[in-house]
Amino acid sequence: MTPRLVLRRCVSCRQLIDRDQLWRVVRLAGGGGIQLDRGQGRSAYVCADANCLEDARRRKRLQRALRAQVADSILESLESRLNGTASASSEAR
Repeated sequence: MTPRLVLRRCVSCRQLIDRDQLWRVVRLAGGGGIQLDRGQGRSAYVCADANCLEDARRRKRLQRALRAQVADSILESLESRLNGTASASSEAR
């Protein structure tokens, strides 16, 4: 029996992708703010891709999906994660 894929939609490119390949941004229940990866509440997913992240920032896709303001620090954390992923993959080669 093969494990079933859990698909989620990127808020930027709108593609259905396995959730393990996406970054999760969560608006915590009870007004606890915005957090990355963990927590219960309303979630939005974005691809680990520079174009998707830039589009999400420019068109405020995360804010719209979460129905809340997303701090620049969250977007900067995603950018640094993207840069870390890019440098790690280039080092592996």
